[in-house]
Amino acid sequence: MHRTPIGVLGASGYAGRELCALIAQHPRMSLAFATANEQRGKTVELNGGRTVTFIATDDAPLGDAELVFSAMPHGASKVWVEKSCAAGAKVVDLSSDLRVGNDDNIPYGLTELRRESVRGASVVANPGCYATAILLGLLPLLEGEHVERGATISVSAASGVTGAGLSARTDLLFGEVTENFRAYAAGNTHRHLNEMRAVLGELSCDADVLFTPHLLPVARGILATITVPLSHAIADPLALYRKRFAGEPFIEVVADLPELRHVNHRNVARITVMPVEQVRRPTLLVLSAIDNLMKGAAGQAMQNANLMLGFDETLGLPT
Repeated sequence: MHRTPIGVLGASGYAGRELCALIAQHPRMSLAFATANEQRGKTVELNGGRTVTFIATDDAPLGDAELVFSAMPHGASKVWVEKSCAAGAKVVDLSSDLRVGNDDNIPYGLTELRRESVRGASVVANPGCYATAILLGLLPLLEGEHVERGATISVSAASGVTGAGLSARTDLLFGEVTENFRAYAAGNTHRHLNEMRAVLGELSCDADVLFTPHLLPVARGILATITVPLSHAIADPLALYRKRFAGEPFIEVVADLPELRHVNHRNVARITVMPVEQVRRPTLLVLSAIDNLMKGAAGQAMQNANLMLGFDETLGLPT
């Protein structure tokens, strides 16, 4: 069977390596090149035992790839997206450069919301990991106009340290992270808020999002706890979620509380919802768990790539 050549820019980071591993195991893809300037010439072992040798980004044969994943740093990726397109490749950009709220002209690859705009697109902006967990957790409420107008949706979400990337930082040393738990980007300043606000606006939701991320002393995974003031009581919110996500291969609506061990190394979002007791206004509590490197990055990017290339959406993805 013919295998489609795929390139990965910025392949030495956590998401980039995850992409290389997914491509190596994909039944319809082959890895054309993987770039990493600081590690050019280095051979590394991927999950599954296969190896990849990195080349310099400037040496990437962009024209050899039918599709390119850009896992380049925020701010640097857009230029390489343009170069890849000029060479004739489709592109999935994992940076924030082209996401809705930053660039509204590129399809936003939250697949369960924008599937038809992704299918056959030449460039897709992959959502941020936190935005993925939070927006998927909110979709049934946003689409049904259930959120109270003028309300504040409050989100407390915690991520494993791989979400901060592979760069050497003192605050990510083992001694700083282990046996510790801390907030960051406090005061509603996180990068992913732009795309969350933009999607709420597109869905005509008149509400603010108050988002506080936290760093967990684990490698991977995100758990988001979302408090949503309602315009009216919902008798069976779990049924609402099951109806909205019926047939979605990568969404699990469950009655029990999601845990990171339920989703890690899988391309799924595991979601539950319940009424909040002992408050004066009708309020729901939504809990959404994903693997930040899979459904929050490489896995979702592969979902988008499958659609862009005309493959089955689930091909090559662990569920």
